[in-house]
Amino acid sequence: MPSRQKQVIFCAGGVLSFASALCIAAAIGTQSWVTGTILCTTGAQLVNATGPDLEKFVGEINYGLFRGQRDKQCGLGKRLAQFSFFPDLMGAIPASLHVTVILFSVAMIVFSLVATGFFMFNAFGKPYETLHGPLGLYLWNFISCSCGCLVMILFASEVKINHLSEKIANNNENGFLYKTHSEKYDKSFWIIVFCFFASLLNILLIRVAGIQFPFQEAKASEARTGAADLLY
Repeated sequence: MPSRQKQVIFCAGGVLSFASALCIAAAIGTQSWVTGTILCTTGAQLVNATGPDLEKFVGEINYGLFRGQRDKQCGLGKRLAQFSFFPDLMGAIPASLHVTVILFSVAMIVFSLVATGFFMFNAFGKPYETLHGPLGLYLWNFISCSCGCLVMILFASEVKINHLSEKIANNNENGFLYKTHSEKYDKSFWIIVFCFFASLLNILLIRVAGIQFPFQEAKASEARTGAADLLY
């Protein structure tokens, strides 16, 4: 059985992993990943709007991974509409990239839950010196951390490089052209960032518990073997 100190550390890591899984699951289901404003350039150019008059042509948009809401304004009042990515926008957005973001988000939940189970097993069970033990703790947290990193990078590239907000705003628009006026990541995206750092913190907790990194143990073993060979 591990020492009391290790039990406390492993329990803390397990709780943190479980909380991360719940937060990610909640974040995936919201439409609070990106919020911003969209400018109707067609209407603004027609009347040469500037300054305060430009606000009449600025609408709002917010969306998540599955659905969102857009409020278009082009000088004729608000046009509020709900939309969903599947199947409404599959022809307008980089679908493969968007699906990849969702898959890595789900993988992050799965591996956070796996890490939770392994933390508790190492805290109260009799871990083996294989995937059930220290190696597994490092592995599952590293995979969860990697998935979080990929989610952030891929989603940021989808929003900024592929101009996701503009593609959504211009979907099924024949007479008007919309451009992104302002844009920022909302709370659900920052939850993913927090969970990414939570996985890094778990790796640090494992190290604080006195468990060496796997590659360090391998190097130490090779050094001992080499020293023993020199005696013969």
